[in-house]
Amino acid sequence: MSVHVALRPSWQCAGCGAPWPCRTRRRQLRAEYNGGRPELSALMGFYLDQAQSDVPSASPAGLDQRFVGWIESDDEP
Repeated sequence: MSVHVALRPSWQCAGCGAPWPCRTRRRQLRAEYNGGRPELSALMGFYLDQAQSDVPSASPAGLDQRFVGWIESDDEP
């Protein structure tokens, strides 16, 4: 089990304190879903929806980039 889990309602990483999903968790998720971008996108979309409820003052575009924008990139997060 990863220590890089989201602390709610702040959505900070329990493992490193960075905004979640942090770089480590993104790498872990890519490995776990091994090319399954539709499934990973669905999961992260679910988390995005929860984060929008928990942090209504956050920028919608910023949350979108943070939770799902990195998935389609071939660059290492």
